[in-house]
Amino acid sequence: MYRVIVVHVDGSARQASRLRAAALLAVKYGAHLVGSAATGISWMDYSLLTGSMAAPVIGDDFQALREAAAAHLESFELAASRLGVASVDARLVEDDPRYALLLQSRYADLVVLSQDAPDQAGLPLRVRGLPEHVALRGARPVLVVPGTYQGEPIPGTAVVGWDGGTQALRAIAAALPLLEHAAAVKLAVINPDALSDLHGEQPGADMALYLARHGLQVEVVVERTRATTAATLCSLARSCGAGLMVAGAFGHSRYREWMLGGTTRELLERAPLPLLIAH
Repeated sequence: MYRVIVVHVDGSARQASRLRAAALLAVKYGAHLVGSAATGISWMDYSLLTGSMAAPVIGDDFQALREAAAAHLESFELAASRLGVASVDARLVEDDPRYALLLQSRYADLVVLSQDAPDQAGLPLRVRGLPEHVALRGARPVLVVPGTYQGEPIPGTAVVGWDGGTQALRAIAAALPLLEHAAAVKLAVINPDALSDLHGEQPGADMALYLARHGLQVEVVVERTRATTAATLCSLARSCGAGLMVAGAFGHSRYREWMLGGTTRELLERAPLPLLIAH
């Protein structure tokens, strides 16, 4: 059960879509919703900068960052109230967003973030790749919401990626509170022959039985394809009108991820609907 949900607050154009998703889940589960905003600079940074000759100017700039973040939180509280969330908390952290979200996630059941914008070239390094950063370094699942999300039911039909691995197992366990409300679960097994030692004689059968014992309506979908795993999962989600995707998160070095065309990175960039990931 999700009792505490954290959502990233930054006043960006994509905040509205992720707040819709977070509010929907907070209302469904009677959860406490925490809005986490960051100034983008730590007190250590501030103390170092204010030791320079430009201290008065830097102090003014830092105060402006704090005021902007506080204004974003005030707008968040109003929006969450309009969306029907009964219990809301606004928290301002004097640090960059990555640290702020990792800190708040330690005391939450779920973190809600936005899918990365297609072009991040103009964004500061500290706010690029937030979903990947929080999922791989944090201890909680992350719900990644595309900017096009308009408040559709979550989960509706859920598409769950299953490869027999630990990351996928953790993602499924983290998603159970959502999956238990799903109209149907499509357990997707992609090219199982390559991982026969993990799948056994009937790929997906054991996991399907496990989920069925949690009361879920499960269908095993085995895909043998030359398309990437991420593309196959996205295609399946579109074809069945899913409201949620679930997948394990894998982390590599940036060079290796680029060379391999990592499934996690592709899903984070292209998932057409809310994606729950866990590492």
